[in-house]
Amino acid sequence: MSRSKQHRWLQTLLVKPGADARIDGRDPAARPRHLSRDEAESETAAAIADLDRLQYLLFADGTASLLVVLQGLDAAGKDGTIRHVMSGMNPQGVSVAAFKQPTPVEAAHDFLWRVHAAVPGRGEMAIFNRSHYEDVLVTRVHALVPETVWRQRFDRINAFETLLASNGTAILKFFLHISPDEQLKRFEKRLEDPSRQWKISESDYTERTYWHAYGEAYEEALSRTSTKHAPWYVIPADHKWVRNYAVARIIADQLEAIGLRTPPVRVDLDDIRRRFHRASVASP
Repeated sequence: MSRSKQHRWLQTLLVKPGADARIDGRDPAARPRHLSRDEAESETAAAIADLDRLQYLLFADGTASLLVVLQGLDAAGKDGTIRHVMSGMNPQGVSVAAFKQPTPVEAAHDFLWRVHAAVPGRGEMAIFNRSHYEDVLVTRVHALVPETVWRQRFDRINAFETLLASNGTAILKFFLHISPDEQLKRFEKRLEDPSRQWKISESDYTERTYWHAYGEAYEEALSRTSTKHAPWYVIPADHKWVRNYAVARIIADQLEAIGLRTPPVRVDLDDIRRRFHRASVASP
């Protein structure tokens, strides 16, 4: 598949600002046309290599940062995406934050208080494995706060992400879209694999009863908060190789679009060579 065809397919995953996300109308088992699994995995490897190069430029340039938000139901592949897509990156420049149930200290502040401290500084990249969006998803589905509270949070989130973007943070948000059948298959594999049985919890199964409610919550959240500077992508996640390819390529393309450059040299290179390099070569 040509790069232009790849780009067009990836753009079909975008939730256009102001448009309805229409999650129910998107196939979680979708795959790029005219791109075989082997070709997609080759393209994924190329994208990961690009990420290695681009992360170096991100740090060297020092004027921008990247925030990647991963959301999805249990077993959608958030951990797997991090493990595979970020495998070629230097861990010194990448942080991962997982926002679980707020601690008493966190709950005593506004819902974005704990999130702001985890955003990346210039030259850095941060990954949110679940994020501030839990406060318009779980809280809505389980009625943890009144509707008047969680509805106001859409505007708060948009303002927060606008603030980050104005400070040089590029934002990419991925909803890993998995089908109920595929989720159950992955749960069953965990049951059969002793090395992964520790991940099993009763809530994995009880939460499935809220599948429709979560679908409605995600659809509204994505529709209300996909913006030009902080877009949402609905990633087909039933096939892990499709998921990895799409996320890796979109992140690499975003970093390319920033126009990162190495900074100008601030020393006299000829003087450095003359005073130090040649001296060290001449020394015994």
